[in-house]
Amino acid sequence: MTTRFAHDDDGVVVIIGSGAGGGTLAHALAKKGINSVVLEAGKRYQMNDIENDEWEMFKKISWLDERITAGPRQLTETFPGLPAWIVKGVGGSTIHWAGVSLRFQPHEFRLHSEVGDIKGANLLDWPLSFEELEPYYVQAERHMGVTGDSTGMPYHQWNNNFKVLAAGAERVGYTQLRAGPMAINTEEYDDRGRCMQAGFCMQGCRFGAKWSTMYTDIPRAEATGHCEVRPRSMALTIEHDDQGRATAVVYADGDGNRHRQRARAVCVAGNSIESPRLLLNSHSSVFPEGLANSSGQVGRNYMTHATSCIFGVMPKPVHMHRGTTFAGIISDEARLDRSRGFVGGYTLEVMSLGVPFFAKFMDPTHAGWGRDITSALDKYDHLSGVWICGEDLPVEANGISLHDTRKDQHGLPVPIVYKGDHPNDEKLRRHGEQQATKCYEAAGAERIFHVPDFPTSHNVGTNRMSARPADGVVNKWGQTHDIDNLFVSDGSQFTSSGAENPTLTIVALALRQADHIAARMQRREL
Repeated sequence: MTTRFAHDDDGVVVIIGSGAGGGTLAHALAKKGINSVVLEAGKRYQMNDIENDEWEMFKKISWLDERITAGPRQLTETFPGLPAWIVKGVGGSTIHWAGVSLRFQPHEFRLHSEVGDIKGANLLDWPLSFEELEPYYVQAERHMGVTGDSTGMPYHQWNNNFKVLAAGAERVGYTQLRAGPMAINTEEYDDRGRCMQAGFCMQGCRFGAKWSTMYTDIPRAEATGHCEVRPRSMALTIEHDDQGRATAVVYADGDGNRHRQRARAVCVAGNSIESPRLLLNSHSSVFPEGLANSSGQVGRNYMTHATSCIFGVMPKPVHMHRGTTFAGIISDEARLDRSRGFVGGYTLEVMSLGVPFFAKFMDPTHAGWGRDITSALDKYDHLSGVWICGEDLPVEANGISLHDTRKDQHGLPVPIVYKGDHPNDEKLRRHGEQQATKCYEAAGAERIFHVPDFPTSHNVGTNRMSARPADGVVNKWGQTHDIDNLFVSDGSQFTSSGAENPTLTIVALALRQADHIAARMQRREL
């Protein structure tokens, strides 16, 4: 029987969201004997709900509530209601993430100190260092089952897609090539089987080889008797007392009924769109600009990585769809080297799209098909693809705001997601495209083309960490500067984006935050 906590139980930690941050935190707290209630806006999926079908899974698991894409970018025109591709369901976006598990580099925690002020960017050092987080990176890698040194699990074998890119990369002088680290088992680990190389990583792993809180942390947290997960429970507002401490979360269940769950502490882990949206919507006479927003930084500094997607048509069949989606990583360009004309770095990550997604994303406009598209589709089995994942500088104007009049099904203001490029992003992207093109040319590609931007899955910032309360929303523990029992537990607390996929860092921060919360509770500070 699942443990049930009363709505008036003020001894529980209320966690909003069940993905990489919230799901990890719930499990870590439960193992310490700390009770929590997890409010998840989406439904609970079972393993047999997962299909190896791109569009069916997109429709089934994606967060498709109304959002408004804004800003000077192509995505505003092509996907006006889908600025980000994330999951709405128990497990969050760990259901559809591709498993890439890279650590931030030491310099990325102190980028402002390294490069100084940059016009138009809102640069800030993280209030914690790589050295402080490194033990939790090791913990996270073991917890998730990341291939490499922490677990001793071998990297994945190179698939044809990566072999093609790697051949060209080696010819242009790249040396940092590897198929991982990835949180996808290459052998049995943590009661999960090994990868079957089906190639549908972003649709959910039918075999459970990929780490996901859907079938690891969440059920394990529930099994301790210290965690209750409430699916189809959309958090609406966070309440506080006269002293400004968080006291309860008001949420709507799947039938639209409203409930009020009292709380000892509240941890917000709804992703970089929903988390600031919730704080902004929880304004009061004490916090007129939104909860924990005395700095005015809630919802600002939204980052998605500077990205681009390049495909090469090869002389012989590649069958890029075979094997893991992101089957290899090239890290030579991830260094900090301003001689290239930009700040920050990027990784080149080999990627694949199935025929349905490829056909949609090659030309996301409604202008029709045409010979360019059909000729590429005719050569689908000859394609190799690479994705650029680059440092996206924080810009204060990029962020989440609430629409003045448009409301969602719960009566909440619809979020406006505004994102534009900093000139540094454009320079980095162009360099990455040039280098990827050189790789494919060196590998003998007959044709090389770019795929326009599609909705991002890497969403960070909007509730950033800062040493000074005036500069951000939370401190180095994810605790809000304004409210000592209110925490942010997801990627929205990132101060910078780095050149790496964010999930491993989110999990490491959640494990570290769990230790901090437990220690404060032991000292009776929470």
